[in-house]
Amino acid sequence: MSADVTAARRIVLPALAALAAALGLCAGPAAAQLIAPTSPTDPSPYVDWPALLPALPAPAKDPTERDCIEGADSCIDRTIEEMKHRLHTVVPVCDHRAVFSVAYLRVTEDVRDAARAGVFSDARWLQNEDRVFARLYFDAYDDYQARRLHRLPAAWRMTFDATRHRRMGALGNFLMSMNAHINRDFPYVLDGVGIRRPDGTSRKPDHDAYNRRLAALYEPVLREIAERFDPTTDDADIAILDNEGAFAVLQSWREGVWRNAERLTNARTRAARRRVAASIEAYSATVARVLLRTFRYRDGGARRAARDAWCAQHGGQDPGRAP
Repeated sequence: MSADVTAARRIVLPALAALAAALGLCAGPAAAQLIAPTSPTDPSPYVDWPALLPALPAPAKDPTERDCIEGADSCIDRTIEEMKHRLHTVVPVCDHRAVFSVAYLRVTEDVRDAARAGVFSDARWLQNEDRVFARLYFDAYDDYQARRLHRLPAAWRMTFDATRHRRMGALGNFLMSMNAHINRDFPYVLDGVGIRRPDGTSRKPDHDAYNRRLAALYEPVLREIAERFDPTTDDADIAILDNEGAFAVLQSWREGVWRNAERLTNARTRAARRRVAASIEAYSATVARVLLRTFRYRDGGARRAARDAWCAQHGGQDPGRAP
């Protein structure tokens, strides 16, 4: 077994182990609620194992991130409009960064729909979280574009370098960007907007509530990326990461994010917080390196050229018009 595959399995297999553990725990009457198809037309089971894991004790704190503290519906609408503007006017046509721009836009549109459908018990808190989360991505993109590299977390720097130099396929771009935004950014966002309500109850149920919708969204998003940017995106069932395995990884990352947010919130001193932050930075950078080794092109540029030709033919950000 190659070192790349071994390293990648160290990232993937813990998620699959947790999935298997959840399946074992779900053998009782609660199985119907915890295991279900992601949609009526998709028979793949969704296992809600994060919901089995309770929140750890943490203090209730006033939010330090207040981009949309009033929780108005217009906040997420403005975020979506900014994402569309950036996708079509800031990110160059067929630039490899467009993959995550499309994926993030689709997820944010779905979060908006979920909030308005009553999926979250506190949609106002979710609006603030969503706005702060998007700002961190916009800032990272702008810092890289302006070559303010000293301000960039290592995971984002490696991700943007990989897209700039066109080193991997769209699935790799997607996973590296998700790693940087989830494993690196998200714990700070959750800590900043508050993981406890003022009455001390945990917001973890609202965090977990989106996992089921994300499971259903994963394949259509990759299918759209395949149609617009890279036709190999949704057929990359490699031995370590098929579609179900990839979502299990993302689901595991979201659970880890919550635990890191708890660690940040529970840090009692600046030194303790620096130690937690250092572990977040180190983990997200390690995952980025593993993903780069696993998904990089190794054929002398043939697949890169085929991808870029496909994107040029299918319009990239504007699929109705070739650039």
